[in-house]
Amino acid sequence: MIVVAIIGILAAIAIPAYQDYLIRSQASEGLTMASAAKASVAEYYATKGTWPGTNSDAGLGASATIRGKYVSSINVTGGGIAVTYGGAEVNTKLGGTTVGLQPGASVNGDVIWKCGYGANPSGWGSDVGTAVTSTTLGKYLPSSCR
Repeated sequence: MIVVAIIGILAAIAIPAYQDYLIRSQASEGLTMASAAKASVAEYYATKGTWPGTNSDAGLGASATIRGKYVSSINVTGGGIAVTYGGAEVNTKLGGTTVGLQPGASVNGDVIWKCGYGANPSGWGSDVGTAVTSTTLGKYLPSSCR
């Protein structure tokens, strides 16, 4: 009986932790997919000196056509990038939420990024793109985005 009780307690602790791990792995897909959009925004800024207003300005396809297994769209607005989670396989706690990536120019002109709820990165200058609201719970994001 004691062994069964111990196994029950361990399962009660391990299952929710594993579910959070699975949701974090799904959220990482969106940030990986956003790397192409980040490169496009940075290139646009380097050549034009302003932030792209739309996906088209940044040289990307329409937001709804940029999809993944757990990502329903990636949208650029004023340089800011919104990654929206969705799809048939996404966890319900993640589906419909958004992670925002905000660009900023460092003092020497390099583009640096602020992710989700994270603090301003080192060297954050005054020329920043549009801030995008994040609605994904911080516990599902990488530590740099919390």
